[in-house]
Amino acid sequence: MSQCSGVSRTISHGLPDVKRPLLFRSPATAAAAKYAQAAAAKGKTPWRSAHFCVVDLELSGLDPRRDEIVSFAAVPIDSGRVIAGSALYGLCRPTRRLPEQSVLVHGIRTVDLAEAPPFDEAIQPLVVAMTGRVMVAHVAWVEQSFLGRAFERQGIRLRGPVLDTYELGQLLTLERNVPSAPRALDELARSLMLPVHRQHHALGDALTTAQIFIALATHLDEFTSETVQSLSRAKHRTRSHWNRHA
Repeated sequence: MSQCSGVSRTISHGLPDVKRPLLFRSPATAAAAKYAQAAAAKGKTPWRSAHFCVVDLELSGLDPRRDEIVSFAAVPIDSGRVIAGSALYGLCRPTRRLPEQSVLVHGIRTVDLAEAPPFDEAIQPLVVAMTGRVMVAHVAWVEQSFLGRAFERQGIRLRGPVLDTYELGQLLTLERNVPSAPRALDELARSLMLPVHRQHHALGDALTTAQIFIALATHLDEFTSETVQSLSRAKHRTRSHWNRHA
């Protein structure tokens, strides 16, 4: 999970909502077409019966209008289990030199990406990995912002719902009536007694997020039977709780 340009991911607010025309053409590639046509999990699907794709990005910065994806990872979850053998990791060649602040965070230098494929080519395996799956991410507005633009370039829309492990962590603390869950990915993992994989590396963070997601969904299932839809509404459920107790 990237924290670039000296700015960490914020939780309650993303970037300003900049309205721009969404001019979607036909899908640009066969992978994009399959993604657009794939059946999505129904909202009432029990979470253990759904197919998920945990995504993590490393970036040159946090502004999707000017910054770029430099690496990505995707980890599938089926039947409530991480399918580590099918995990995906990739690099993208940026169009300009990476700022020093981002290099200090994720350790990826401009020279390390010299032989990587250009973005529109590099992103194709990720499109395939996400096809027919519900996306999961930690502090998901970042992945949504960057992938929304990336998929738009492919002539497709990023499909929802998107599940956010930070919001699920907050919901679990309410159910348990304990203090707020940690914001940082590594701290949240440790609070759940889970291992922390290589930090600020897309695959390491994706694996950590995948384990966190399964743990949170399992714990929440103890209070009420969770579905894809109910998990996707974690933020709304948390807000409703606070509104009732205000």
